[in-house]
Amino acid sequence: MTQATSNLAPLKFLQDRWDASLAATLDKADLLRYRSNLLGSDLRITNFAGGNTSSKIQAIDPATGEPVTVLWVKGSGGDLGSIQRGGFATLYQRKFLALEESYQGIDSEDEMVGMYPRCAFAGNPVAASIDTPLHGFLPFAHIDHLHPDWGIALAASANGKVKMEEFNREFGHSLVWMPWLRPGFELGLRMRRVVAENPDCDGIVLGGHGLFTWGETQRECYLKTLTVIDQLGQFIERHRSAKEKITFGGEVIAARIDRQELAIEIAPFLRGRVSTQNRWIASFTDAGDVLRFINSAQARELAFLGTSCPDHFIRTKIRPLFVPWAADEGLIELKAHIDFSLAEYCELYGSYYHAYATAGSPALRDPNPTVVLIPGLGMFSFGKNKTEARIVGEFYLNAIHVMEGATLLDEGPVEGTLPQCGEGADGAGFKVFSNYVALPAIEAFGIEYWAMEEAKIRRQPPEKELSRKIVLVAGDGREVAINAAVRGAHVIIAGNNKETTDQTVEDLKSVTSREFVGSVTIDINRRVSVTDALRATVKYFGGLDIVIDCNSQKSPLLAEESAKLFVEQGLDGSYRDNL
Repeated sequence: MTQATSNLAPLKFLQDRWDASLAATLDKADLLRYRSNLLGSDLRITNFAGGNTSSKIQAIDPATGEPVTVLWVKGSGGDLGSIQRGGFATLYQRKFLALEESYQGIDSEDEMVGMYPRCAFAGNPVAASIDTPLHGFLPFAHIDHLHPDWGIALAASANGKVKMEEFNREFGHSLVWMPWLRPGFELGLRMRRVVAENPDCDGIVLGGHGLFTWGETQRECYLKTLTVIDQLGQFIERHRSAKEKITFGGEVIAARIDRQELAIEIAPFLRGRVSTQNRWIASFTDAGDVLRFINSAQARELAFLGTSCPDHFIRTKIRPLFVPWAADEGLIELKAHIDFSLAEYCELYGSYYHAYATAGSPALRDPNPTVVLIPGLGMFSFGKNKTEARIVGEFYLNAIHVMEGATLLDEGPVEGTLPQCGEGADGAGFKVFSNYVALPAIEAFGIEYWAMEEAKIRRQPPEKELSRKIVLVAGDGREVAINAAVRGAHVIIAGNNKETTDQTVEDLKSVTSREFVGSVTIDINRRVSVTDALRATVKYFGGLDIVIDCNSQKSPLLAEESAKLFVEQGLDGSYRDNL
């Protein structure tokens, strides 16, 4: 049972899913977890692992027995939708506030992050995120910092501050605007100052970044966040309806009728080309939102401009690869376009790195794109595993929604300094197209190659022997398949008995992620069945690396057709009868 929204305007797009009877059974820390899970379960509210929530909770200090205020805030790298109680960092609020005395200015941000563990309550080892000061310095009991598409669309609009003021008048809010500043200690201090100067404000829009809302109770905070985000959606949709806007300048390329089959044809070639440094797993989508963008007149310019929200370009890099493909061209031409565009992309990415890297910067990472857009076809996204590949695609879909919202708010050129540009910032670095504002490249680099992000990467567990590999197991190979899965592979079970293959898939799901395993039916004596199985494998994961034939009578057709696929992919592949 959910509790209806009270004392606030009705919701149009989102749903109040707060269960009052369940909430009554939870303590304050679990209420924070519950609130976070509700917010994080809807990608319209915030993206995967994006944003953070906090509560300031009274507790007994185990060292002194005295009551203290503890700041609970989402731990670094956590995901709101799935976070558990143990995923929150906990800090003595008093000790955290005292860090201001040792703050030496914006150039000491990394040093300040190194001080957070000294403030940990009861020895909690969960790493506090770089956004901790944004919660710790605000004088509110419960705070949500989220990245809703509608909110970032406003924050990434050239007329964003003017439109925010219009939104305030229309919906009775008192949001305040702050120019872009990289998350950290300085931003937290400035937010505290802005709230002190605007004591009646009920939220903050961070230019180019996201949204802050708060409340005196967990329930009040949840409702306020839900209401503001929903009303931002209403505000943007009103602009669409009022102006009968043609999204992204209108369609210039029609979606191909056979795009699903064409995507399977091109996927191994594309996977091979982007895997020159690291082997990737692929995900593909031709969702309507994606096609509306990539087939439009403005797609290429907007894609090149790059993303705005920091969480977006950490996953999708500074920009996707846009591959031009005319309506009258075939796969041969598409392959040529991929090769040319990819070489240009990698060169530009290297130049971007060397333009802003310092002696202390992390080393240049893989210059290949993680998102590839092909008009008429769809979007490929890449990751070290299927889950990451899917999430990268979801992030770029968020970015598409942001660009769409910003262009819908367009009312002509904006005179003077962009509202995202704060005092002392280089206004020329902010690039604008059709009212959408992308972060300057130097700011993007500062996030992508920040030492704190590098620390997140290094905290990840080491990859397994067969990680990033796609393995097809043909025949009665249950134990072989389990062996491959345990060693990190993505596995396709190919057999002629559906009941048996389905059972093997279920067995594999107990030792690996559900997204890392699939099944196909195959008759190894029929070429069309073999090629269909290989195409299904490509559809699952984007390519193929290892074929293991566990049939008592080996299949020359399987060996022959998989060899063709390995050649098309351009990566080392192997056909074998054991693992």
